[in-house]
Amino acid sequence: MFRDLRRSKQLLTKEATVSVLQRCSNGVLACLGDDDYPYAVPLSYAYVNDKIYFHSAKQGHKLDAIRKHPKVSFCVIDEDAIVSKEYTSYFRSVIVFGKARFVEGEEKQTALQAIVEKYSGDQPLEAKQKEVSGCTQALLVAIDIEHLSGKEAIELVQGRTP
Repeated sequence: MFRDLRRSKQLLTKEATVSVLQRCSNGVLACLGDDDYPYAVPLSYAYVNDKIYFHSAKQGHKLDAIRKHPKVSFCVIDEDAIVSKEYTSYFRSVIVFGKARFVEGEEKQTALQAIVEKYSGDQPLEAKQKEVSGCTQALLVAIDIEHLSGKEAIELVQGRTP
């Protein structure tokens, strides 16, 4: 169902791909929007238990699109260094395909805790707990990953030590 990477030498291992998802701080969600136009929106997220989680207001274009068609893709760019003398960039990125759904209950709490931890790691524990318990208006969305792949510029592949 999902295409193989054409340039297989540039494929990241599963471990490297997961590492990119864990360390990046934002990505772009792509879904099928109004009148079947693609709708891509940047957002903050957390990668937990092989899922992407993000929060949202309870209304908006993104949620309308997910309700209508839950199949989505999500991508992150970990590195993108321009190399002007080569007219290119040395990049590392990940793309995820999956189905988005709204989460509640214990899973919602887990997702909220992961997001708060990721974006406020240096804050006192009490402040983080207060943020999680006070977050009553946000809607939490999970992307259940069906396929993921990571890719990097061949120059980065060649620079790795075996």
